[in-house]
Amino acid sequence: MKIGFIGLGNMGGPMAANLAKAGHEVVGFDMADVAIEGVSNAASGAEAAKGADVVITMLPNGAILRAVADEIIPAMGAGAAFVDCSTVDVDSARAVAEQAVAAGLLAVDAPVSGGVGGAAAGTLTFMAGGTPEAFAKAEPLFEIMGQKAVHCGASGAGQAAKICNNMILGVTMIATCEAFALADKLGLDRQKMFDVVSTSSGYSWTMNAYCPAPGVGPQSPADNDYRPGFAAELMLKDLRLSQQAAESADADTPMGELARDLYARFVDEENGLGMDFSAMLPRFSARSRG
Repeated sequence: MKIGFIGLGNMGGPMAANLAKAGHEVVGFDMADVAIEGVSNAASGAEAAKGADVVITMLPNGAILRAVADEIIPAMGAGAAFVDCSTVDVDSARAVAEQAVAAGLLAVDAPVSGGVGGAAAGTLTFMAGGTPEAFAKAEPLFEIMGQKAVHCGASGAGQAAKICNNMILGVTMIATCEAFALADKLGLDRQKMFDVVSTSSGYSWTMNAYCPAPGVGPQSPADNDYRPGFAAELMLKDLRLSQQAAESADADTPMGELARDLYARFVDEENGLGMDFSAMLPRFSARSRG
């Protein structure tokens, strides 16, 4: 396929490179001057989109996605697919999909899970929303960039799945960090805590696969001074999206709301900016109950 790829940052760059390595013709555009192996650079988003079978976007937020859509949709040919892999608000995802469909395009919202490591390794998980026809056109590309793609439903369903998943992730990480901090103050060895919880009813991905305690469990950002695998500010972004969606849907999500507020305090007031989201553990360890 001829693929336009807009947004060649930490996630988009490796994704575009993997598509090029697989033999696709990839034309990329980013506001920053970046060079991605196998990807030719266009002078604008519209130029990258012109003549493409599929245009993939990986952008920071819904406002930028809407602006890019306004630019590239008129440049795309009928029957081409607009695949947005950004994590944005559900309303923006649905609005852009409607705009694309009205122009005779296929539209897929397909946010990802797996982080920068997954983007480089081609092991991302895609959560996709759109028609079956649109998903079918994008699926071969998902298979190159990732290890799994789930068609979650109509437009917006991919974003809904992503923010629900990451709301669970944020809440669970806080609970895991709280438990380690409590264990410390009760005199319980962290390794013993891990040995029990990782094989008991407290089992979770944040404990077993991404343990926030250095030197315990598999290698994780905690073993690298909490340099981000998934930055705390990105978790905050996703938790804010979850609460925006909860307000729109009139859903009661008190744990999600509290997790958002705790990460906001951590990022904005407690030097959490630029740290991994698991750095909540030293944050809790340093605090008393008051």
